Amino acid sequence: MSPTMFDPLTLPNGSVLPNRLVKAAMEENMAGPGQLPTGPIRRLYQRWSQGGVGLIITGNVMVHAEALTGPAGIVLDAESPLEPFREWADAAHSGGARVWMQINHPGRQVRADMPGVAWGPSAVRVDIGKQSKRLAQPVAMTAEQIDATVARFATTAQRAERAGFDGVEIHAAHGYLLSQFLSPLVNRRTDRWGGTLENRARLLLDVVRAVRAVVGAHFTVAVKLNSADFQRGGFDAADAGRVIAMLAPLGVDLVELSGGSYESPAMSGRSADSRTVAREAYFLELAAELAGTSPLPLLLTGGIVRRQVADEVLANDIDLVGMGTALAVDPELPNKWRRGDDTVVLLAPVRIEDKAVASAAGMARVRRHLRRLGRGRTPRPGGNPKLALATETIRQKRALRRYRTWLDRRAAA
Repeated sequence: MSPTMFDPLTLPNGSVLPNRLVKAAMEENMAGPGQLPTGPIRRLYQRWSQGGVGLIITGNVMVHAEALTGPAGIVLDAESPLEPFREWADAAHSGGARVWMQINHPGRQVRADMPGVAWGPSAVRVDIGKQSKRLAQPVAMTAEQIDATVARFATTAQRAERAGFDGVEIHAAHGYLLSQFLSPLVNRRTDRWGGTLENRARLLLDVVRAVRAVVGAHFTVAVKLNSADFQRGGFDAADAGRVIAMLAPLGVDLVELSGGSYESPAMSGRSADSRTVAREAYFLELAAELAGTSPLPLLLTGGIVRRQVADEVLANDIDLVGMGTALAVDPELPNKWRRGDDTVVLLAPVRIEDKAVASAAGMARVRRHLRRLGRGRTPRPGGNPKLALATETIRQKRALRRYRTWLDRRAAA
């Protein structure tokens, strides 16, 4: 008999999640001065915790101050003060949820106007058609830079534990750095980090080993992995199955399955792949296939907004149900479902032909909801995604000026 969404889950490290509903990571881009979490993000996470989810996974926390997905990204490295992160963890725990910090390096997926570095396994630029010039031209990483990146992930994880988080999720999906190394389309190296899947997975596995070595046995280490890249010749479901098997002996407690990248944004429902045509549970078919052989618990994320779809995910031997946009619009959804209310969260589709622009507009609309929650207000499900994108663009310009100043002062110090 399949578990219900309100049954607890015991992970391999012995830690227990109070139920099967997860606030999946969404990139808030709500950092305050110093690239730190501040009052609005604490209020946002308090709302989610009190809304009834069993687990909260934060949006991207960057391991490298010179490599951000956006200028308002949060950074936790060796120089970051810990107190703002302790306050963030406390807020996320306030309603009884567990909280994991998603830790990430963007690699080549950084804007061309951002200061800092644009690194990748190879010097292959993101191809999003006429929008490609908005993203930086990457340089291929040296062995020293790869080793330093492994150490940065470990440092961030160790400091997250000290700040009171219950675990970390290492982001190896959505075309970010670790995902880039896994992809045969992006990774064209001929050294020990390129070629075979075992070599392409080397960076991810080294990161996992380094993280596990510096955190406690009951601190959860999870990995977010693409079920597929949805690009011809790219990382596919068979590769995902093999990587999960590689992760299992290393002390990983759970794998979250998602999909896509900036080039094929399946994570926002924009892939043309026949296996993601449903508006909910985009990756369920692929995840169900992987669940049959996975030695680790699995979490599925991607467009879930209805209770019956969450039940269907669990019925397919997936252990946890992740929701993002639905909880940005209605943070009380888990409590409503627990009471037997079949509330559904629906947002009008983004009708923009350019996939990259449509994905950006959709994310901008979600961030508008997150900011409202952070101000203690109620989200408004409607709204023009083009207007949200325009507003977001203005906010990003202001944040970019602040980030440049902060980075320059850091370098001078």
